[in-house]
Amino acid sequence: MYREHTKTIKIGNQVIGGGHPVLIQSMTNTKTEDVAATVAQILTLEKAGCQIIRCAVPTMEAARALGEIKKQIHIPLVADIHFDYKLAIAAMENGADKIRINPGNIGSRERIQAVVDVAKERQIPIRVGVNSGSLEKELVEKYHGVTAEGLVESALDKVKIIEDMGYDQLVISIKSSDVLMCAKAHELIAQKTDYPLHVGITEAGTLFSGNIKSAVGLGIILYQGIGDTIRVSLTGDPSEEVKSAKRILKTLGLRNGGIEVVSCPTCGRTQIDLIGLANKVEDMVQDIPLDIKVAVMGCVVNGPGEAKEADIGIAGGKGVGLLIKKGEIIKKVPEDQLLETLRDELLHWNA
Repeated sequence: MYREHTKTIKIGNQVIGGGHPVLIQSMTNTKTEDVAATVAQILTLEKAGCQIIRCAVPTMEAARALGEIKKQIHIPLVADIHFDYKLAIAAMENGADKIRINPGNIGSRERIQAVVDVAKERQIPIRVGVNSGSLEKELVEKYHGVTAEGLVESALDKVKIIEDMGYDQLVISIKSSDVLMCAKAHELIAQKTDYPLHVGITEAGTLFSGNIKSAVGLGIILYQGIGDTIRVSLTGDPSEEVKSAKRILKTLGLRNGGIEVVSCPTCGRTQIDLIGLANKVEDMVQDIPLDIKVAVMGCVVNGPGEAKEADIGIAGGKGVGLLIKKGEIIKKVPEDQLLETLRDELLHWNA
């Protein structure tokens, strides 16, 4: 397994690589200069399960705001830098636990060296990020277009620049909005380096299409043992990124905890609002810290049998609801009390 042998990197109070659990990242979409709004969003993301947070640092005011933000949050803070090396230095001086740069757009070797010197002095890891949209012209020409091979070569070139400056606390990120290209690039780079990899499908899209692309792409990559941190990139509320990342990791057996909700497709036998009920159950269980499977069934005829693999389940029809454990009906309640009955059972699960 690749992730069992990647280099261990410490990011604030978290550790990635070396077989440590795959960590979930997200990125704020507030103005970083607005400390109150940014802190509020990060605290919401922490509650959702985010373990590393990244903030854009487009101005010196944003870089200085990191110090105040960090005082009020509980997870590592990553500064996202483009172009201006002075912002990278200021971000580290203001407490960033990691910085994300593309050495190719930072500028001269002297400017990159200035950033590396501060990172080395403070032992702050650097995430070297390369996206398919920023691939160098010469590599596009060499590989006759944007390719997985080009992405890998670009990333390793940037890594070598920093290694030659005497620093190796690095994390690599190579992203593309092309799912299969992204998967291939990770397969290639995992064979060429032992640095931990931050994995994601960039510009994945809206909640609908972005979740599908991310689940497919991250599923392919993570299942091969590749990837030490992940971000599901969605055009929407960052909390949705965290929820999706948790579900992807749990589905792949890479994370324990959290209730898994399974539900049957609707059919002609359905006599309740199954779609609405399933969505309410999924929302309801978000704050319940159990590692179990809950089934939501729309048919009292087949529901008990179909729910056998779940720890607990509900089924309803004609105004009546059933509470089911391991395929056995344990309680019958009015349909409008079904959700409340399930929640009460879950809240007293360990008792």
